[in-house]
Amino acid sequence: MSERTMMGIRIRYPKLFLLLMSALVLVLCLYMRTYGSNEVVVRSSLDTRRLTEQHGIDCSAVYNMDPVALGKSLALRKRGVTMASDASVANATSDCARYLASRGYGEAHVSEAERDFPLAYSLVVHKDAAMVERILRAVYMPHNVYCLHYDLKSPAVFAEAMRGLARCLPKLTVASQLEHVQYAGISRLHADLNCLKDLANSPVPWRYAINLCGQDFPLRSNSELVRELRALGGASMLETVRPSNAKKQRFSVRYILRDKNAQYHPLPVRTAEAKAPPPHGIQVFVGSAYFTLAREFVTFVQQSRLAKDFLAWSEDTYSPDEHFWASLIRVPEAPGAVGLSEPDISDLTSKTRVVKWEYLEHRLYPACTGVHLRSVCIYGAAELRWLLDGRHWFANKLDPKVDPILIECLEEKLAERQRTSGAH
Repeated sequence: MSERTMMGIRIRYPKLFLLLMSALVLVLCLYMRTYGSNEVVVRSSLDTRRLTEQHGIDCSAVYNMDPVALGKSLALRKRGVTMASDASVANATSDCARYLASRGYGEAHVSEAERDFPLAYSLVVHKDAAMVERILRAVYMPHNVYCLHYDLKSPAVFAEAMRGLARCLPKLTVASQLEHVQYAGISRLHADLNCLKDLANSPVPWRYAINLCGQDFPLRSNSELVRELRALGGASMLETVRPSNAKKQRFSVRYILRDKNAQYHPLPVRTAEAKAPPPHGIQVFVGSAYFTLAREFVTFVQQSRLAKDFLAWSEDTYSPDEHFWASLIRVPEAPGAVGLSEPDISDLTSKTRVVKWEYLEHRLYPACTGVHLRSVCIYGAAELRWLLDGRHWFANKLDPKVDPILIECLEEKLAERQRTSGAH
């Protein structure tokens, strides 16, 4: 349209001119929003358009370390990704039927062997509802049972999104008792114990309990995991190692919390007051906060006076979740106990979870292809094959803001494995 024509419209039809100009501004704004930024935006938790499809990235090629596919993934990663907001997840779960259909919850291929071996999950989370939703979708099976514990310090919209997920997923409940979770404090351990109590009261006859956080992701399909858990024969899978002198300091003196109700909790403060030895002659071992526990062992922890006394003794220690499980699995009367004289079970020996520490790269495992956060690797897409072909069942840490392609490819590969192995 020429300038002369536009002037004529402006003089003869002023209202039409304003309408045309408004439409032009709107089109320009939409164009700039869509193409004027280098940032890739995940618009909604209901948006099923996969980035791999949009950008022509083949997950099998990523798995096979194809340089072109990895180059595309790296280029996308450098542009950046904005996750769906907590509000978008809350809005999506306001219509449960639509939400469940759009996220494919009814498409799982489940074998009779899996139905006869249900699992229980405890998820302790505090942020990024969209990531929590993806973790749940990756591990959710209608015959399993799930407990979700969100931090009482989390934003209200995050809590709303978590309650929405629990409302829509029949086998997911929010923990009946929630905690203000403090890093390295007893509240982190209480969060899992609260969920384990709720899970124990579920009518689902689950065989193993697994706990996850908001940056974990499975490396096995449900059918594969069940096959490996059956082979344990009732034993639990968790880290339990003899503590170094530095680690002994965590439970040889008392630690106190300055303000347990603060929004951002400080670390527990060390005192000069020595602690009494653990009750019942328990020998303290250390490990991880994360576990795969046989139901019989969970029952022992919940009912045993020894375990209850040890929990009370651990209240004023540093990171009690990192010695509580590791020590109780060594108690001779515990079901599936690991003998006191048996060798250490490290994070590399235990299959529960793989964490790649920066200071052990090149020695124990290849270098991180993502980024490091407090010496822990947040994985990149180039680690897809290493993760899937390894011996571990879950990985930490994953973050779609760091590498969305890795998570999409894990989702795709695990779905393929569930279809092929779950059908038998």
